[in-house]
Amino acid sequence: MKKLALMVLLGVLSIPSFAVQLITIGSGGVTGTYYPTGGAICRLVNKIKKKTGILCSVESTNGSVYNIKTIKNSELDFGIAQSDIAYEASKGIGKFEGNKVSKLRTVMAIYPELFTLVTRKDSNINDIMDIKGKRINLGNSGSGNESTALAMFNVLGIKKTDLAYAGTLSASEMADALKNNKIDGYFYMVEHPTANIKDVTNAIDVKLVPITGAKIDKFVEDNSFYAKDNIPGEMYKGNPADISTFGVKALLVTSADQKDEVVYSVVKQVFENFDALKNAHPAFTHITKKSLLEGLSAPLHNGAKKYFKEIGLIK
Repeated sequence: MKKLALMVLLGVLSIPSFAVQLITIGSGGVTGTYYPTGGAICRLVNKIKKKTGILCSVESTNGSVYNIKTIKNSELDFGIAQSDIAYEASKGIGKFEGNKVSKLRTVMAIYPELFTLVTRKDSNINDIMDIKGKRINLGNSGSGNESTALAMFNVLGIKKTDLAYAGTLSASEMADALKNNKIDGYFYMVEHPTANIKDVTNAIDVKLVPITGAKIDKFVEDNSFYAKDNIPGEMYKGNPADISTFGVKALLVTSADQKDEVVYSVVKQVFENFDALKNAHPAFTHITKKSLLEGLSAPLHNGAKKYFKEIGLIK
C-alpha cells in the first residue's frame, strides 16, 4: 500500500501543473456588507478559474483601514474600503498621516454607503449634538466607520470624552449592545437596507437620527468623496420619514504592483456578469455600470483602466 501511495504521488507530481494565481479580497465583519460583497466578486472570478488560472477567496477583516494597510504590506491582494479612507491613504493624511500609501489603486466603485446614527428611541437623541453624555459606539478600532465618526466629531467640536462611553464594538456586537441597553446608539457607514438595522428595529423601538446642519454641509463640501443623501422612510420599522445624512462609496482597491492582467480579469468578469452581481445583495439594486466608476478617490489601476477603455466607459 505504501508503494502504491508513493507511485500515485509521484504520478501526480509528474503531471505538468496548471499555474494558479491565488488572490484574496479583504472585506469586513461577516455580518456587514463588505464580506458578502467580496464573496460575490470571488464567485464571479472563480466561475472561469480554469480559463484564467485565478482563484479568489474572501477574508473577514477589520475593514477599510486594515485592508489598505495590509495591501500596502503585500499581505492582501485586494480589499474593500470606504472612498474617504482610500483618499486619506493615497494622500497620507488622517488615519494615514505620515504613512502615505502611494501605490494604492482603485479597481472600481461598488455601492454607496450612508453614515447612519442608530439609537434607542428611549435615549432621546433627536439631533447629532444630542450624543454628548450618551453611550455611543463609533466602530471597531481601525475601521473606516470609526475614522469617519472622529473626522465628523472634529468639525462638530465633539470630543470622545464628551461621550459617556465611546465604543469600539464590531457591527454584530453593537447591534446586540443596543438591544440589551448597553449603549444608547451607534454609528454605521452602511448600505441600505441592511439586516443589521432591520434586526434591531424588529427587536426594540429605534430612531434613526438625521445627521444635518451647517457644519455637516461644510464637512461634505470640503471633502469631495462625501455626498449628501437620504435613507428612505418606511425602510425600517418605526421610521416613516426620510432620514437626511451623508455617505461615501465602497471601493474595491489594490496595489499598483498587482498584475494588470489579474485586475483586468477581475473587472471584466464583474462587468460581463453584471446582473449576477446586482442580484447578489440588496445594496447593489440601484448600481449601474457607470456608477462603478463614480466616487473613485485613489488612482485607477492600469488593468482596470484598460478594460474600461475597451468598453468605452473612459477615453
